[in-house]
Amino acid sequence: MAELKFEIVKSLGVLSESAKGWTKEANMVSWNERNPKLDIREWSPDHTKMGKGITFNKEEAEALKEILNAEDLDF
Repeated sequence: MAELKFEIVKSLGVLSESAKGWTKEANMVSWNERNPKLDIREWSPDHTKMGKGITFNKEEAEALKEILNAEDLDF
């Protein structure tokens, strides 16, 4: 299996933190030396391990932003 290369190009912010110190973060991440994408996932405290996440290209991120800005999030 090929090694997965990643680089957190820009940290956008921490969304939450678990009791074990893992943080759910929004970052701009370059995967396998490709253009960075918006990435939301959980990371270990030293960023050497990661959980499952989701990535968005620029168009998807802009569409998500529009959707969230248009909604009144009533939880």
